[in-house]
Amino acid sequence: MRILLIGYGKMGKTIEQMALAKGHQIAGTIDHTNTETLSNYTAANVDVAIEFTHPEAAFGNITYCLQHNIPVVVGSTGWLDKLEDAKQLCADTNGAFFYASNFSVGVNLFFHFNEYIAAKMQAYKEYSVGIREIHHLQKVDKPSGTGITTAEGILPHFPALSGWVADQEIEGKLNIISEREPDVVGTHIVTYSSDVDKIELSHVAHSRTGFAEGALMAAEWLKDKKGVYGMKDMLNL
Repeated sequence: MRILLIGYGKMGKTIEQMALAKGHQIAGTIDHTNTETLSNYTAANVDVAIEFTHPEAAFGNITYCLQHNIPVVVGSTGWLDKLEDAKQLCADTNGAFFYASNFSVGVNLFFHFNEYIAAKMQAYKEYSVGIREIHHLQKVDKPSGTGITTAEGILPHFPALSGWVADQEIEGKLNIISEREPDVVGTHIVTYSSDVDKIELSHVAHSRTGFAEGALMAAEWLKDKKGVYGMKDMLNL
């Protein structure tokens, strides 16, 4: 495939190495120094785009790709207030759009188990639930997209909770504690606490490799499809 990398930081460079090793071509790379070159790319010279940028840039990049018939895999987070607009644009353009807050296969198994455990734990009122996420210092959005997805897997099973909040203890809300530390790839912990014990489900990433592998897998899977997809679709979870 001819892959356009929109976002050429650590993640983009890791994806590039993996893609080349698998025999794919890199149609181009775009970062903050050459954003104007996005207009050089269309379905004529790109098979799929992989987008890992910043919250303020993501929706514009998605819009360009969908309007120019380029299937797009998106890993940027912090822009989800426009997610429904992106889904509608995908439908309007008969495009292909794949979004995940986290492309790691392990993290998506964590999401799956998180929902299962929440469905069981909601019957035990003596336990309170909370989320803690830790990322590297360069992580812009707080909480992370993965932290929010984790919360969204819990909330449907806890009707007494009316939503999530960031770094606040508020009655009737699910608290997501966000921490930023040097050299942390990504850690997510769901804790159920009672007066007598504590139950935890956690995922700890050791490197970015799993994220890059998942994003490249999504790009290969999305080619020649139409519609809106996520990791559950690809992994049959």
